[in-house]
This record gives sequence, structure tokens and C-alpha cells, in this order.
Amino acid sequence: MKTLLRHLVTHAIAIALGFAGGIYLLPILTAPEAPSATQLQHHAGRADFTGQFRRDLKDSDALHWGEGTLHVGRHAIALEGRIAPGPDYRLYLSPEFIETEADFKRLKPTLVHVGHVRTFDNFVVELPPDIDPAHYTTAIVWCESFGQFITAAQYR
Repeated sequence: MKTLLRHLVTHAIAIALGFAGGIYLLPILTAPEAPSATQLQHHAGRADFTGQFRRDLKDSDALHWGEGTLHVGRHAIALEGRIAPGPDYRLYLSPEFIETEADFKRLKPTLVHVGHVRTFDNFVVELPPDIDPAHYTTAIVWCESFGQFITAAQYR
């Protein structure tokens, strides 16, 4: 009986670790190719604003972070840097700086969803024509699936 129980427990732990590992690794394995240096330079040259993703934000931690320079232009937002890999990342713009999950949830009605973030080493997200980034001050990366704050950069 003890052996059966031990096998059940160890197998359950192995399944849980495999599932958690799959959630973490699947976005990395299925991510498209990151933008090239040429693409990033193009967007950086057309940027109206810049900001910094930093690892030291209140709700950033070892699994949820971003670092690098954000270039915000009229047609696209580009990151020269990295964000922690994860599933279902979305880019939002906010009229005020946000650095916690609680602030994001509180201010979500005032935010505008820009698009999906699909790469983790550099990214470019095209702006829909009806969104003017000059009406906002901050870009936020949010994990929609888990309701988790990843990072933010104030660009003006």
C-alpha cells in the first residue's frame, strides 16, 4: 500500500512539473523569429518617444520582468531588449504609469489594447491606425491568461 501511494504521489508531482514546464517552454518553442537589428533600427529612427523596461518595478520578479529600450512611434512600438517568456502576452497603453497588478486591474477601463507580444528577445507591435500613442504615457506588457503584470515603461 505504501509503495502504491508513493508511486501515485511521485507520478502526480512529475505530471505537475511537466505541465508547468510545458506552460513555460511552449511560448518559447512556438515564438516567431525576433525582429532583426535592421527592423529595430527602422522603428527606433521613426520613434516619437522612448522609455525603459526595468526589472526593479514593484510587481516584477524572477519570472515576470522586462528590460531594454522601448521605442514608441505613430505606427509601431518596438523593444530593443528582453522580456521574461510566457504565454498570451498583450501590450497595453495607459494614461498613467502602472507597475503593479492591482493598478493594472484598477485602470484597465482606461487602457487601450495595442496587440499581442509574440517574441521575447526584442519585439515590434504594429499600432492600429485609431490609436495615437501621444494620448498615453506608459506601455504595459500583461499576461492575459494568468492575469499577471510583466513590465511597464513610461515613455512620456
